[in-house]
Amino acid sequence: MDIQGKVAVITGGASGIGAGLAKRFATEGARGIVLADLNLERAQGVARDAGPNAFAVKCDVSREADIQALVAAARERFGQVDIFMSNAGILGRMGGIELEDALWEKMWQVHGMAHIWGARAVVPEMIARGEGYFVVTASAAGLLNIVESAPYGVTKHAAVAVAEWLRIAYGRKGLRVSCLCPQSVQTDMTAGGTGSAGLDGVLTAEQVAAEVVATMRDERFLVLPHPEVAKYFQAKGQDYDRWLGGMQKLYAAHTAEPKPA
Repeated sequence: MDIQGKVAVITGGASGIGAGLAKRFATEGARGIVLADLNLERAQGVARDAGPNAFAVKCDVSREADIQALVAAARERFGQVDIFMSNAGILGRMGGIELEDALWEKMWQVHGMAHIWGARAVVPEMIARGEGYFVVTASAAGLLNIVESAPYGVTKHAAVAVAEWLRIAYGRKGLRVSCLCPQSVQTDMTAGGTGSAGLDGVLTAEQVAAEVVATMRDERFLVLPHPEVAKYFQAKGQDYDRWLGGMQKLYAAHTAEPKPA
């Protein structure tokens, strides 16, 4: 799908990948760009930079009512939604099963149910028209896991599964679906450090947006701005136990007590 003439909704649009997508979509000739974020003021600034065909809506993607209101605002302004970029994400905190239920629940909402709610709001009309594009921002952690944060790795796996299911169920009914799985990207979430996600370099949001557009044009499923991820994913599938052993070593190195000076 080409972006020119299309209407795109982007959640998590106030910064990082979302802001990069808005800028790129404007360059590609989108007819309308709707930026959704909890930080409305910052999202409005991104919308101004994207041009007169962009506007911002305050939206908490952990609430289905907010996503429904977002889509209603996009329809009121532009008539329909052609592309839904389900991009919002949170980092949470480092840790594992000991982390509190409230954090796990928030991660499930933002990295799991938000994609379901987004699809519920726009996919039926896309199917009725026989055309539409739904992009889930997951992470390389959704394919490969991540040693620093159990909630992040687990819920990003869920994000990939949602995208897979949408492609399986509706791919022959006109819905295009892609899943964005980058490693580290220059965003507010990585400002404090990239951890193991930065092993293969840190990309700019603009570089990621360019890869998203190229993948959408070809209508491929996985968007892999870091090409190394494909190799790691292939290795995981070929020898799962060996891959798990390698991840155990990475986890051990991450959690090792620092040696005294």
